[in-house]
Amino acid sequence: NNLKASMQRIANQSPKKYEAQLSKDIESTEKALKAFLPKQSYIVVNTTGNNFRLYDANGKPLREGLVSTGSFTVLKAGNDRQWMFKTPRGQLKVLKKTKDPVWKRPDWAFIEEGLKVPSPNHPSRFEYGTLGDYSMSLGDGYLIHGTLYKRFLGLPVTHGCIRMGDEDLEEVFTT
Repeated sequence: NNLKASMQRIANQSPKKYEAQLSKDIESTEKALKAFLPKQSYIVVNTTGNNFRLYDANGKPLREGLVSTGSFTVLKAGNDRQWMFKTPRGQLKVLKKTKDPVWKRPDWAFIEEGLKVPSPNHPSRFEYGTLGDYSMSLGDGYLIHGTLYKRFLGLPVTHGCIRMGDEDLEEVFTT
């Protein structure tokens, strides 16, 4: 409503005043938008298109490519447990970066395969090499990591993590 009222008010002015007011409004809007952008490099992941774009601290695009994101599949385990495999949305932060990560398989990974769920630190929970050379934790078990299934990049096939190809992952990790 404020924008509409502002537009009506300035539309009644002379063309020069109208243009000056528009320029001022655009500058104000761009300034407000910059306040929401990160002050360091960042990545934008499009979960609909399953692609990403990496930006530097000034908002200049550095790299873009394909990712795989959540499948939205629901896995049920009896009447009391279920998981929906979707990638979280919103502005998230990388909380931890790991080189040569080890995946600690959650309960759903065993249930999905029809296996008995082992104790929390049983050796069968730990897989080496599954996540690629790097991982970045977004919290709540969600990671940006590599994949053994590169042919699926660009498709919604994950359990919620963001999978990337090796070269893209290395660039994002080091940036």
